Amino acid sequence: MGRFLDTADRLAHYGMNARGLSSRFVEAGGARVHVYEGRGRGTLPPIVLVHGLGAAGPAFARMIPRFLPHVKRVIVPELPGHGRSPHPGERVTPDLLLDAMTGALDAVLDEPAIVCGNSLGGAVSLAYAARRPERVRELVLVSPAGARLEADEWRELVAAFDVHDRRTAKRFLERIYHRPPWFLALVAHEFPDVVRREAVRDVLETATPEGGALESELASLRMPILLVWGRSDRLLPRAALDWFRAHLPPQTIIEEPEAFGHSPQLEQPKRIAERILRFAREAR
Repeated sequence: MGRFLDTADRLAHYGMNARGLSSRFVEAGGARVHVYEGRGRGTLPPIVLVHGLGAAGPAFARMIPRFLPHVKRVIVPELPGHGRSPHPGERVTPDLLLDAMTGALDAVLDEPAIVCGNSLGGAVSLAYAARRPERVRELVLVSPAGARLEADEWRELVAAFDVHDRRTAKRFLERIYHRPPWFLALVAHEFPDVVRREAVRDVLETATPEGGALESELASLRMPILLVWGRSDRLLPRAALDWFRAHLPPQTIIEEPEAFGHSPQLEQPKRIAERILRFAREAR
């Protein structure tokens, strides 16, 4: 990773610690998973925040102070090969991701939780809810991956990660944000290193357009579900939202907020955190 992003990564880690989160590692599913944990001061269930492909736990840093006064715990696992979770030494496939995250969450959760995932983290959260429904009190999906796509839609999505210079990096980052911040231009030349990481390439090369969950698994979910899909999401195809709309169970609430991009925790941490807390209270 480049000098600027490497420094930013270290500062982000210290920032998570400064917000009251400790670090630990959990051996799970053939991987060593790094987990941030913080004790809250509220009565709502613990909240689990699962990041997307190429990201890391600090992507949720600006949301965490908004959760701590209201929930019992904040738990932020990092996918294998992301953040401080080392690459497991074998290909990071969707199955390995789910096995690792299932083992990690089984180890750290002591009661049913609000499980929230963005992008690839949404697909992982959805699969975890299907595998461990008794451990998921409420499920929040923010622009989740994992929908069944047509072959051309899948090729276009994978091609978006073909980032090799400043121009393609800038184009990719514009897909993530509703309104890209000014400082992205300063780091665009280093961003290709992020998508060239081994774990990112592993996932892109082993995932398939058939999706991460079967329609029958989605229909069987009984917990309250909130799906948030920003109107400015330019990374995932609209067909993915249509697929989720058709196959998630009837208790699912689907919202399409204005000024939300693919990862609103980066741009709208207050709005998305408040919406999640309101959903959690209403679902009790």
